[in-house]
Amino acid sequence: MMLTEEQKKKILKHELSYQTSRSGGKGGQNVNKVETKVTITFDVTASIALTAEQKQIVLEKRGSLQQPGSVQISSSNNRTQLANKIDAQQKLLNLINKFLKPKIKRIATKASKSSIKRKLRNKKLNSEKKERRKKF
Repeated sequence: MMLTEEQKKKILKHELSYQTSRSGGKGGQNVNKVETKVTITFDVTASIALTAEQKQIVLEKRGSLQQPGSVQISSSNNRTQLANKIDAQQKLLNLINKFLKPKIKRIATKASKSSIKRKLRNKKLNSEKKERRKKF
């Protein structure tokens, strides 16, 4: 149930709102002058790229710290606004794909007879080793 290429293109072209601000970190004197930090807001509830089932999954898994019905991602790692914009877009797509990835159930397995014997033998050897360390 991962995002298709078509869904990714729709999201990137039409459904993101961008906001820029000044960021700390790299950039030298530009840090004080240029708005390089990019914050992307993706309104999940109004999305036409996602199905109703996908919207529900994303909203359940995104957490409650953000605005209701939306996902917000920031990037300020790079010196340029364009690089931060691309980085934030990639982070958002990765996050949505992570949310939509189906969780694989763990299959319980039983230890083999030989592994149980090996474990017991090692325990016995270890206890004998420690027993020999004691003073009489």
